[in-house]
Amino acid sequence: MRTNLQVPFAEKDEAKQLGARWDPKARVWYVKDAADLTPFAKWLTTSAQQPQPTSGAKPATPGRTQSPPVQNTGAGFFVLACDCLPWEGCAKCQEVVKKRGWGA
Repeated sequence: MRTNLQVPFAEKDEAKQLGARWDPKARVWYVKDAADLTPFAKWLTTSAQQPQPTSGAKPATPGRTQSPPVQNTGAGFFVLACDCLPWEGCAKCQEVVKKRGWGA
């Protein structure tokens, strides 16, 4: 069974000496069919012990989380009244700007 490891770059040589291998596609260090994972304990995480997906799904980049979508809100944010470019300023959009008191 393959066990993924979270090995910092500075410790890659140590992990390699212990038998860890680098997977360039998934960009992760791993050990395969290790009888004893004790030497790799400092690089193990609960998510690292999960096997890689075998389907065509792309594995997540280790150590990174997916950030939530940005929501543009606040006092200065508004949705355009049409699909024109904001800097062109069509009549509909100019009305919104004037109503908010931003126009000259």
